Amino acid sequence: QVQLVESGGGLVQAGGSLRLSCAASGRTFSAYVVGWFRQAPGKEREFVAAISSSGGTTHYADSVKGRFTISRDNAKNTVYLQMNSLKPEDTAVYYCAADSRYLRVGTGQHEYTLWGQGTQVTVSS
Repeated sequence: QVQLVESGGGLVQAGGSLRLSCAASGRTFSAYVVGWFRQAPGKEREFVAAISSSGGTTHYADSVKGRFTISRDNAKNTVYLQMNSLKPEDTAVYYCAADSRYLRVGTGQHEYTLWGQGTQVTVSS
């Protein structure tokens, strides 16, 4: 069973950058589609970005397109979320999620069966 651990969150000023990491245990991580989701206080969890098992296909929410980049290093069992030009509205707990049932890069929470504990990102104005 693959387990996911997020890291890299913190406090940053608006316009700054952070890189989140999602490290996975297990030797079959390269078979998993991985997504990032976030949940701000009082709001529903929402899709941020996702990447195919090979890394060849990515998908982004409109709100982060052009500012965030998802990537993966299967040799290190890690997926990254590079976040640039951060805005106060990016403040949230960020979760990585993974699934091996489908090849498509899903944007719905129901498409992912494995979830990490989350890492807090706070962007000050």
